[in-house]
Amino acid sequence: MHILEHRALRGPNYYSRYQALYMRLDIEELEQRPSDKVAGMAERLETLIPSLYEHRCSVGEAGGFLQRVRGGTYAGHLVEHLAIELQNLVGFSVGYGKTVDSYDPGIYNVVYRYRDEATGLAAGTAAVEIAKQIYDGEDVDLQPHIDRLKEVRDANALGPSTGSIVAAARDRGIPAYNLTEGTSYTQLGHGIKQRRFQATVTDASGIIGHSIADDKDWTKQILGDAGVPVPRGQTCYSFEEAREAADWIGWPVVTKPLSGNHGRGVTTDITTMEDLQSGYDAAVARLREGTDGVIVESYIKGEDHRMLVIGGKLVAAARRRPAHVQGDGQSTIQQLINRENEDPRRGVGHENLLTQIHVDEQTHRMLEQAGLTLDTVLPEGELAFLKSTANISTGGTASDLTDDVHPEVRFAMERIGRLVGLDVIGIDLLAETLSEPLENQSAGVVEVNAGPGFRMHMSPTHGTPRPVGQHIVDMLFPDPTDNGRIPITAITGTNGKTTTTRLTSHILRQAGRSVGMGCTGTVEIDNHVILRGDYSGPAAAQAVLREPTVEHAVLEVARGGIMRRGLGFDECDVGVLLNIASDHLGERDIHTLEELARCKTVVVDAVRREGGYCVLNADDPLVMDQGTHWARGEIIYFTMDPENPALTQHLSELGMVFAVKNGKIVMLRGRVTVEICAVNDVPIAFEGHAPFNVQNAMAAAAAATAHGIEIDDIRAGLLTFHPTPAQMPGRTNYFEADGVKCLIDYGHNVPALKALRPLVNGLATQRRIGVATAPGNRRDEDLVALGAELAGMCDLLFVYETDARGRAPGETAKLIHEGAAQADTSCEVETIHDEHAATDRAIDAAQRGDFLLLLVDDIDGATRRLKGRSFPHQAELAQP
Repeated sequence: MHILEHRALRGPNYYSRYQALYMRLDIEELEQRPSDKVAGMAERLETLIPSLYEHRCSVGEAGGFLQRVRGGTYAGHLVEHLAIELQNLVGFSVGYGKTVDSYDPGIYNVVYRYRDEATGLAAGTAAVEIAKQIYDGEDVDLQPHIDRLKEVRDANALGPSTGSIVAAARDRGIPAYNLTEGTSYTQLGHGIKQRRFQATVTDASGIIGHSIADDKDWTKQILGDAGVPVPRGQTCYSFEEAREAADWIGWPVVTKPLSGNHGRGVTTDITTMEDLQSGYDAAVARLREGTDGVIVESYIKGEDHRMLVIGGKLVAAARRRPAHVQGDGQSTIQQLINRENEDPRRGVGHENLLTQIHVDEQTHRMLEQAGLTLDTVLPEGELAFLKSTANISTGGTASDLTDDVHPEVRFAMERIGRLVGLDVIGIDLLAETLSEPLENQSAGVVEVNAGPGFRMHMSPTHGTPRPVGQHIVDMLFPDPTDNGRIPITAITGTNGKTTTTRLTSHILRQAGRSVGMGCTGTVEIDNHVILRGDYSGPAAAQAVLREPTVEHAVLEVARGGIMRRGLGFDECDVGVLLNIASDHLGERDIHTLEELARCKTVVVDAVRREGGYCVLNADDPLVMDQGTHWARGEIIYFTMDPENPALTQHLSELGMVFAVKNGKIVMLRGRVTVEICAVNDVPIAFEGHAPFNVQNAMAAAAAATAHGIEIDDIRAGLLTFHPTPAQMPGRTNYFEADGVKCLIDYGHNVPALKALRPLVNGLATQRRIGVATAPGNRRDEDLVALGAELAGMCDLLFVYETDARGRAPGETAKLIHEGAAQADTSCEVETIHDEHAATDRAIDAAQRGDFLLLLVDDIDGATRRLKGRSFPHQAELAQP
């Protein structure tokens, strides 16, 4: 079994509405195994991974997958279920999967859901290895695979605090994106509605407040001046100063680094000079670069509490106890530690709710102070503390006391948040109890924390879990109806995608929206180009939706992006399906128009059900068949025929239709007709000679209507959008240079050329000279047919080649040339492999009255050549 392809798909894709992992497997060799090799496979699988019994599969009941195995299934199906269950075994709950065969014998496409991309991909690789071992009758050791997946999970997955915020956001329908690989820097929401945070520090956290929290001396001064009880202390820069401070403060004391977190370098209840030296050295070892101070302060007797204030409100309180063990009268302290670390809630770092207890110098010192060693057998019920601080990250435990907090204590904690100036703050309070005012007991705030951990509150060792992640989300998005999303328009089809995307964006900008657009050619933010290249896939969605100023996203969606990486978003507000025609057939197991249609209908399948709209071409049979079937939300049709009988029922039900009626683009709803503008007044329609652009204009108008744009703004947008390189680069750009007409376009398939022919015939009055090519990733017959279509449009044709895409050099141009030469036309054909040379030859051949059709990639270069061309009467290139 071999993995031919292995990648992640983001958002809905050809195989699934979920974000999923995709594998293309060659399993022909395994399928040839004799039947005795795979006998008893179901029993082996259930013994190896008992939880596989829970897989219902297509049978629809527990044990369904194993029934399928007993009845005979293919290896790709086994890989699918193994990849799913391996993820579940390391803590990622997933269930969706699908395996289908391909046009190639022994090749299967496997798709399964993931939570963490890296872990999902690693699970797929492990599943293939395990499946091969099972088919070969070998013994399978599952543990190394699980250990490896845990390593990948821990290296890539979000920590518990960040994860709780992301989970709470998604519960409210707010999208979440990791912004920097390997960090917890996360974006919630889209565009102008987005909020960002890192760990538990939000984009509203004040830098001054963060600096105060990072400086314990500064914190004590601010709180002490405000009347908040804090321990008496001094910052020391030598051990001699520390010794003098301890004598002045009074024993016992505490030592800690001036800057620090997670209790690192903190030593408490110091009563001797020897322990003071050890505590001072421990603090110095944890000093950050640029700081050299050690705080010595009075030791406050009382329980250690963490108070969590979010958005000015106390939302959680926990009593923390340092890592400890309780004696049973039989076991040594080391044995008790080992037993405690076997608790499944304890893990390495932040992987679990609690952290494993590690024996270190501090542990030995704590035991020594208590007159104990690791070999001591503790009496039953007696506690031995192993750390001096109560942090969860050092093995401590936590008990929730939120409901026990006295109103005066609550007020004091919320006041501290305001004094320091942090929207999220963890306050370390030493107090005998939280149920009495601080002034009535021995109590003091020992430090505050910016970006505090949430584990102790989310899953306390004892008491009620608190939804702290939800509190963060509610603070960032105070309106409970706000899901942080901006309107998304997704546009797909075989031809016209880029024009419709640009025109829709133009209409929205005319209506005052700040628009982010991704299409073939560029990503633009409010008409400013930020990226150049083919951005008709999920990379454009990523760039646009992360832009902080964008109010509305308009995204071109091509089949290649859907197949390679999915949509890049989970749902859209408006999905536009322009047409389905032959292009790229034969790639990625899409061989028929019906399969191509299903791929492109992913866009309308991703429209949100409530309040969403699908814009569909009623003149395209495949769009009407599959587009209407998969569409979600409300449908708006567009058509060149206002009497289209397929739309009678739709109109009778008050559905919307955009049509051409009496030479005007109109909107029909029931019996109401609203005129938008005359076709002849729409610049890209070329006075009706470009019917394909009339369709694009109706699609853009329908999309804008779906977003609530007024008819006057739609009209203004249609009338001010011109076929120039500035507004429509490479799409029906028309020029005249001293009597020579030129049309630059990106027609790259037969349907596009057929749509372009009426425009060429309407503009050309004399000889037609063409320059054309196509990407090499088309079928031979498609390239030959392209050549034949070009020959029918041109009197003189220059064929060039720029993008072989896997073909031998010159092969693409040769096939196009053959198609043109074999066509029953009088077209003269010449192959010039270089685009610029072919363009120069065409321009040199042109005479006054001729028509140039340039289907080129280098639009700017072709335009410059036209401007620099000397015709019989020199003239500047001018817009007609």
